[in-house]
Amino acid sequence: MKIAASDYDGTLFRNEVIAKADVEGIRRWRAAGNKFGVVTGRDYGMLAPQLKFYGIESDYAVCNNGGLICRADGTPLWQGEIPHRTLAEMVKEPGVRRSFHFAFSAADTTYLYHEREGSWISREAKQWDFTIKTITEQDIMSLPQIHQFSLGYPEASEAAEVGEILNARYGDVIHAYPNRCSLDVTPKGISKEQGIRKMLELMGWDCAEICTIGDEINDLPMIEAFHGFTVDTARDAIKARAQKAYAGVGAMLEANI
Repeated sequence: MKIAASDYDGTLFRNEVIAKADVEGIRRWRAAGNKFGVVTGRDYGMLAPQLKFYGIESDYAVCNNGGLICRADGTPLWQGEIPHRTLAEMVKEPGVRRSFHFAFSAADTTYLYHEREGSWISREAKQWDFTIKTITEQDIMSLPQIHQFSLGYPEASEAAEVGEILNARYGDVIHAYPNRCSLDVTPKGISKEQGIRKMLELMGWDCAEICTIGDEINDLPMIEAFHGFTVDTARDAIKARAQKAYAGVGAMLEANI
């Protein structure tokens, strides 16, 4: 049995669609007795409706860059934690204040405030029918366990710049991952590699062969740890650190089945 782990945005979901070839590749991979799951920066609630819409069945989900691990039906198995005091301090940072939104991810709810023009959170919530709960800054200290804090910017360079600032100031407790124009802040030690390893432990799949594929900086931990792959639309900097670039997720699965 082999385990495939695919990034979502920019890898499986490209140009606002999941290609039929990728859907079919996943079906054939699983029919051969292998496992497939998405390893994403998204909340589970933002991922599941889209997979259902495109007819993709999976065996697990590693969400929020490794911060949340779920069964195929969304049942949480494990989640990380960012201290509430750290969250309350980070929202006061000037670079953070420039974000389109502040999104706080709990196991079953996305909490949102500071949303302004340019944000995609509420738009996607309406389009894909997932629930978000609006809060104020005063509510941060009373939130449930939070495993990711997500920001959004007009340019990828700004997301990367703010990420460097947060890592320098709060790197003892968090790590900020730029992902195109998004910036995902997770607990220190959390990554897509760590999420996959924890998922394998929880599911009892420790001895399986792993095939990973992704397209961005936050995918590099799992690409490099498992000698993984990328897609041909990825930047050259990502391709240089992957074993091979494929036309899509389906093509990678077919080649490694």
